[in-house]
Amino acid sequence: MSYATFDHDGIRRVGELRGTTLIPLTGISEIGATTDSRVLSSAPREDTGAVPVDQVRLLPVVPRPAKIFCVGLNYRDHVTESKRDVPGYPVLFGKFATSLIGPYDDIVLPPESSQVDFEGELAVVIGRAGRRIAEADASAHVLGYAVANDITMRDYQYKTHQWLQGKAWDASTPIGPYLVPPDEVTIEDAGIRTVLNGRKMQESDLSQLMFSIPRLIATISAFTALAPGDVILTGTPGGVGFRRDPQVFLRDGDEITVEVDGVGTLRNTVRDGKQPVGVSA
Repeated sequence: MSYATFDHDGIRRVGELRGTTLIPLTGISEIGATTDSRVLSSAPREDTGAVPVDQVRLLPVVPRPAKIFCVGLNYRDHVTESKRDVPGYPVLFGKFATSLIGPYDDIVLPPESSQVDFEGELAVVIGRAGRRIAEADASAHVLGYAVANDITMRDYQYKTHQWLQGKAWDASTPIGPYLVPPDEVTIEDAGIRTVLNGRKMQESDLSQLMFSIPRLIATISAFTALAPGDVILTGTPGGVGFRRDPQVFLRDGDEITVEVDGVGTLRNTVRDGKQPVGVSA
């Protein structure tokens, strides 16, 4: 079974996906800090409140994670196209909860950036708290998986040696559409691909991760405690727009999808923000 955080008639709920229908879970308004696997599996199902998926707005699968960790340079082909050395330790950076948007929401181009790029990724959602987690124990801390697109403003990313200003824009990062528990998918070699306007831009599989999911969990939990609802974006394959010749950046009207086999597909339309610099959002 898979789960979604959704809005229906102005009310936020969590639902279990059954076919094309969501069955609300009693007493749970979103996946996050209080929803470990036991809570999700044991919550009463409101079968009489079932609602078709096409009648709701799917929200970020975890709308308000306390921590979002992102991994750069985790596929060898992306390291090669970036003309960097293979890292011996994961390249880590952060995003904020305000960066997240729903799996089918529009990606709005900020007026400040002319180099908005795509990065299809697998997202890991933590379901069990821990600090200094051993790799051998890491899988027990995973609540489930989702799909993410680490939208990046390249002209801002490379203003400094730190990446934060290019990676953590508000309302820029789709994540979802569903939380798929670990026992529902064979994630180790699942395919991942990004398609822009019908053209395949990225394609790989999760066996190509240089730093595995257990190793990422062990590495991150060495310096900070992981908690339910925390999210790890595991890195993107080669094929990003910035490294192409000619370069490819997102433009108004583009349609972009990111798919991870067995986990789901993001589908987003790109829109021009048309908001002058200096005007509050």
